[in-house]
This record gives sequence, C-alpha cells and structure tokens, in this order.
Amino acid sequence: MARTTRRDKVRALLDTYGRTYADEAGIRLADTPQPLYRLLVLAGLLSARIRAGVAVAASKELSAAGLRSPRAMAAATWQQRVDALGRGGYRRYDERTATQLGDGAELAGSRYGGDLRGMRARADGDVAELRRELREFPGMGPAGADIFLREAQAVWPEVAPYLDAKTLQGARLLGLPEAPARLTELADGADPSVLAAALARVALDKDAVRTVEEAAAAR
Repeated sequence: MARTTRRDKVRALLDTYGRTYADEAGIRLADTPQPLYRLLVLAGLLSARIRAGVAVAASKELSAAGLRSPRAMAAATWQQRVDALGRGGYRRYDERTATQLGDGAELAGSRYGGDLRGMRARADGDVAELRRELREFPGMGPAGADIFLREAQAVWPEVAPYLDAKTLQGARLLGLPEAPARLTELADGADPSVLAAALARVALDKDAVRTVEEAAAAR
C-alpha cells in the first residue's frame, strides 16, 4: 500500500474543507466596497466565542435585512440590528454586537468614505499596518483581523500568503509543515484563502484530522 504523502493530505484537506467563510455566507468576494464591508462584518461575527455556523447565519440575516454597506448599517436602528442577529441565532452577544456594528459602520464611513479599499491604500502593502487598522473597528480583536485578512487575500494579493496562528495550528495537527511557503507549495497553486480557511476549519473541528487522514489514505 502506497504511503500517504503530505501532498496527499493537502489535496484531501482542500477537497474536504476547502471553502472560505465568505463563500459559505454567500459573499461573492471582490475588491469592491460592498463585499469587503460584508466580509468585515462576517469577520467580526466569527471572532466571538460562538459557533462558526451561527456567525455565518447571522451574516446572512444582516444581508437579507439590507445591511450590506456602512451607510445602511449606520442608518438601521439598534433594534433592527439586534433582530437580524437574533434571526441568525446570534443571541448571546446580540445587543453588544448590534452596538459595535453601528459604531463600526460610522467609522468606516467617516474614515474611508464607506469603502474599505481606502484602508488598503492607507496601509500601502504593509500587512501589519492593515491589521492594526482593522483592529480599530469596535469588537474587532486579533482573531477578527486575522479572519478578515485570511479571506481578503483572495482579492488583495499583497496580503498572501496570510496563514495566521489558527491556520498553522491546523497544519500542525495534520503533521504538515508550518512554513507558509512550504504549505502553499504543497497546495499546488490553490487559492491561499481557501487553504487558510481549510486549515482553520481543521483547528476548530476535533474530528477533522481523522476525516482528512482517511480521505488522504483513500486517494
């Protein structure tokens, strides 16, 4: 029986868990204002201590309520934001998050004119500066900034490869190298945002390692 290689594992990883959270939330990511803002909201929701599926559902409800831009989010009432979060099952943090969403929308409007490409321009290729600016949004801690950058690297190539501590934890659990260059090489040209999302999912799911290893062995 042939030995399972690291490349086999990465291929199985991508086949099994290779879906970004933006895609799961119905965000067709592009370097345009609305998808980038929706990604910012999603990253903030995902950074709370709540199941990823609930955060994704809440993101979808905010979008369905028309809150897809900083202007729309800021114009909504606090109760409208709470209600949309609640419909997504995001109840544990709904009141605080509703306030943070409103304050963050005001910040996006006043600082970047509602267009997060302005944040990218201000950072001018400096990923550490981009991460710092992201953390100025209310409720956006280190985890949220990492999530945003993991996903945004699909449309902001200067960020790639962005493999944060959570993705490297997933690599370690699978016995894969933790050097970003080596990981992306094993991925054979796969979108680094998809690779990062897959590795993060492994880090968050206790059954994922076995699932990937079984899929790799069956190749």
